[in-house]
Amino acid sequence: MYINTLVSTEDLARHLDDQDWIVFDCRFTLTDPNGGRDLYAKGHIPGAHYVHLDDDLAAPVQEGKTGRHPLPDPNVLAEKLCAWGVGVNKQVVVYDDSFGAMAVRMWWLLRWMGHPAVALLDGGYPKWTREMRPVGHEVPERRKGNCACLPEPTQVVEVGDVLQASQTGAGLIIDARPERRFTGEYEPLDPVAGHIPGSINWSFEENLDIDGTFLPPEALRENYQALLKGRPAWQVIHSCGSGVTACHNLLAMEIAGLPGSRLYPGSWSEWITDPSRPIATGE
Repeated sequence: MYINTLVSTEDLARHLDDQDWIVFDCRFTLTDPNGGRDLYAKGHIPGAHYVHLDDDLAAPVQEGKTGRHPLPDPNVLAEKLCAWGVGVNKQVVVYDDSFGAMAVRMWWLLRWMGHPAVALLDGGYPKWTREMRPVGHEVPERRKGNCACLPEPTQVVEVGDVLQASQTGAGLIIDARPERRFTGEYEPLDPVAGHIPGSINWSFEENLDIDGTFLPPEALRENYQALLKGRPAWQVIHSCGSGVTACHNLLAMEIAGLPGSRLYPGSWSEWITDPSRPIATGE
């Protein structure tokens, strides 16, 4: 049986030499695009491949048309996954050093591409090193895999659907950004501050316990049921700044036993490319 939400540091440690497990280091800092790669060179979980958010997990930005991290071309991504050794019988584990905020992008992309056997390392690299687990420096040899990748369009929500949900309330838009960015009080990354009208704010950090691991499923379920107020999960649209941390809330709902919510990949940074789209500020 494969794991499709979270994997513990204990379980990963037991499978470091398992050829059917493939590990990806997704460390990345939005304000320092080379920072994650530099950290990987200084030490990483043994056998882990490095993936770069901008270069590997997103398509090139089209100025004035897309958000900061457009979805990658499925064919290009499929070639990379196969080159890394991702195959139909491979268990994939992804991790970062930011509570899963970056690695969830790869977690979601693999599921979108039809590879459900992917899990986030709960607690990430900080928990791994706190526990004094092994750290390596070598770049692993690539073993080409045979992966059947076919994107699932129903997992994605386009801007027109978001606009309709915003205007009619037909969908619940949950924004994963910190509260100050949602209200428009503070905006360090995008040229316009605020949020999509009708959306609600649930920062991805609300999914975490004090030690940086995810809250138990029952606690996550209670939190999200309070947000949904009786709505089915499939009516939920996840957004953030550029379609990355929104995946954290999507994963939390999966852990909570509330599957079927969808991602707006363009998120706020795409929404604001068209000045005719409405903008809200405040709570």
